[in-house]
This record gives sequence, C-alpha cells and structure tokens, in this order.
Amino acid sequence: MTNTVPPRKLSNSQPPPAPQPLSRDSDTSLVEQIVRSIETRISDRLLRTGARMPSIRQFADSHSVSRFTVVEAYDRLVAKGCLESRRGSGFYVRERSPLLVERGSNSATSLGNHQQPQLIDVVWLVRNMHQQAPHKKMPGSGMFPSEWLDADLIANALRSISRQNPAQLLSYGIPQGFLPLRQQLQLKMAELEIAATPEQFVTTTGVTQALDLVARHFTQPGDVILVDDPSWFLMFASFAALGAKVVGVPRLADGPDMAKLAELVALHKPKLYVLVSVLHNPTSTSLSAAKAFQILKLAEEHDFMIVEDDIYCDMHPGSAIQPATRIAALDQLNRVIYMGGFSKTLSPNLRSGFIATSLELAQHFADRKMLTNLTSAEVGERVVYKILSEGHYRKHLDRLRSKLDSVRDRTIRQMERIGMTVDISTPAGIFVWADTGHDTNVMAEKALAEGFLLAPGALFSPSQLPSSRMRINVAAMSDPAIWRFLEQECGK
Repeated sequence: MTNTVPPRKLSNSQPPPAPQPLSRDSDTSLVEQIVRSIETRISDRLLRTGARMPSIRQFADSHSVSRFTVVEAYDRLVAKGCLESRRGSGFYVRERSPLLVERGSNSATSLGNHQQPQLIDVVWLVRNMHQQAPHKKMPGSGMFPSEWLDADLIANALRSISRQNPAQLLSYGIPQGFLPLRQQLQLKMAELEIAATPEQFVTTTGVTQALDLVARHFTQPGDVILVDDPSWFLMFASFAALGAKVVGVPRLADGPDMAKLAELVALHKPKLYVLVSVLHNPTSTSLSAAKAFQILKLAEEHDFMIVEDDIYCDMHPGSAIQPATRIAALDQLNRVIYMGGFSKTLSPNLRSGFIATSLELAQHFADRKMLTNLTSAEVGERVVYKILSEGHYRKHLDRLRSKLDSVRDRTIRQMERIGMTVDISTPAGIFVWADTGHDTNVMAEKALAEGFLLAPGALFSPSQLPSSRMRINVAAMSDPAIWRFLEQECGK
C-alpha cells in the first residue's frame, strides 16, 4: 500500500497560502491565471471548504492587478462552484457537491476508458461522439475536425453582431426563424432550382429537430416510416420513440432498390419516406435523375410524403462538375419536404438547420416548434446569416472541398492496402462505406478501449444486425495509430 502525505489542514481563520506569482508575459490572461491558481489550491486541499478568500482590494494590492481583474476572476470561480459570495462578508471556498465529477477523472463512459462492455447501439455511438475527444481519434464521427473549420469566421460574425443593437439579443426570436436568414435561404434554394418564398422556411436546431417536427406532424404510433438502408442512424431511435415503425429500403449506388421500394410501399402504406439524395450518409452516393422521377411517381400514386435530407448539400462540387438531382427541384415542395443546415460545414455548435415546404405545412411546423421549443436561438441564426450574406461562405466551402479532395483518394488506397474493400467510391463527400470482412461491432468495442471511435455498419440499418461494413470519415484519418489498429484487425 502506498503511503501518502495528508494535506495540510487550515483553520477557517488562517489566511490562505499565497498562490503562484502571476505572469504578465504569459499568453494566458491574468484573470485565467488567478482562476486556475485558486482552482488548483482548492483541488489540492490547500484551501479548505469554508476558508475565507482575501478581499478584492487585498488580492489586487498584493498581486499588483486591478480590482476589476480580481472581481472577474472571483465571479468566474463562483460560476464554477468553487467559491461562494456572502453579502457583506466576502468570498469563501464552497463545499463541492459529491455529484460533481472531478476534472480529469475517468468515468466508465469516457472514450477509451470504459470499464464494462457496452451495448453497441445508436445511443452508444452518439454518446461517445460527444465525449470531446480529439477529432483525429474519431473516424466514426460525422463531423469535420475542428482544425478544418474556420473559427475566425464565426468569431468575426459574433463580434459584428455584438456591436449592433444589444436589445435585439435580449428577446425571443420568432418561431418561423430570423427573417433575413430565411430570405438568404430563398436565394440559396434558387441556385438549386427550388423555388420558395421566405414564408415557406422554418428554421430549426439542426436537421435532427427538423426530422422530429415532420415525423410528429405526420405519424401516429404504429405508422410506417421508410428510410434508406443503410442511412443515418439517429432518426431510427427518434422515430421509434414516437411509436412509428421504421422500415429500411435497400440503398444502391444510384438510389433505392426501386423494385423493393415499390413492394414495401404497397405492403406498408407509409406516411413518409426519408432519404438523402445527394452525398448519402454513409455511402456518399447520389440519386440518379431516373430514380428521382420514379420515387416521386410512387409517392403520388400511394399518397406518402417524401422527406429529402440535404444536410451534405454544400459538400457537393455542383451539378456542372458532378450530376446531382434533388426531388424537391422536380416537385417544387408540393409532396417533398426539403431540409438542410450548416452544422456540418460551419460548426456543430451552431445547430442551425431549416425546413422548406409548402406555405400550409410551414405554418404547422412553426406552430409545433413554438409549442415544443418556443424559438430556435436567433443569435446563431444571425451568425449564419452574416456569413452567408457577406460571401465568406463560398470561399470557406471551396477550402473544405479542396481538403477533402486532397485526402479522399489517398485514404481509400490505404484502406484497400490493409485489406478493406471499397466497392462504392465517389469523387465527393466526407464518407467512405467500406467492407472490413469482420464484425465491425467487435472492432468498434476494441477500438474504444484504445481511444478511437469507429462507426460499425450495424448502426446504419434499422435491423441493427451485425455487419462487416464500417463508415469511415476521411477527414479524421490522420492519426497513424488508427491505421495500425485497422491493419491489425483487418489482417486477422
């Protein structure tokens, strides 16, 4: 048993020990240095619960800093739960709740530090995608690495918004969404040959909320929703939670298996068919024009709505370079509900999405959004509008697509070299749908133990049956350790 030295105890009347000297040459602000110093001393138990902190004046004088600096540092420590302010008395070290997990501790669900076998399901993948691990260790994620995105673009837009009338930031937006953004979306849709007025848009907190609003409007428990198989896993659980039955339609390289789709439509009489026409997740394939017409004809004959998820729209190089057919362009939002967003290309944190549909349905969706979520965050919508309207977005997209093009082919060749099969390869998109020849649920569990997040193929099918397929994010394959792991597993 290792002997440890007990921490030195302090009475509440003792002055706290002096912190480390502050550095004015450091890249870290004086406020943050004070916060970190006091946090460390509390964590090391050099400051006991209930210990009184120096007054703002005392601290400022003894460290030659302004009182404003000390006030901000103390306020941050109060917000963090480290200190409490007692009116007329000063600041004291606060008792830490036993429910708070100490910084740096490894919980059972932390990426690479799980202690018990976990069920590999949709919740498993989403939970681990949000563990804030480095993106280079998450080839199973659906996001760009943060270094691929442009933080300055967002920061500049935020600064610009903050200089406008501050009162605009203190009230609710409107349920349908920030009007200038909806006007900007009208221009964006026109480029895709989809005509829509600003009144036909409803902004959402990402495509996830958009799908939920549509499903809640159209389905009752027991109703059938058709989806591509494979397709985006999160909606399976979301639709099932509403009591809907989710049925998969086999996805081929140019769209759904039309014979199977016709059979399933006749059998189940679905209310909705949700599909990705352009840069499908997880295969990065796109719908052919012929199949787009056939799907629309089936929908008219059997009276179901088509939900076209175009979240990867802006990763496509454009129809002048590569064909891209959207059913909404053929239908003009009569039987097609179109949705997209900017969480993938700008920042997942913005959670900015939208629905484009008929005037009548747009009002229904706005009302339902209002009843469940009031409004989406207008600050984020103003940021997106600022970036779109000033022309910065196009240049940002050009850089993203160029980076993808620079790694895609190299990644596919490396995958094939280590024994993976890539039988569906496209010249655009962020994903590769590869066959490993092994149960990828098992591989994903092993990878998690080594600190990597993989996306096993079983999660992308409503059946959730074991699969040798795996979705690979080509933008997140820069870590050599990932390649060593995959080579070892695929070579077995």
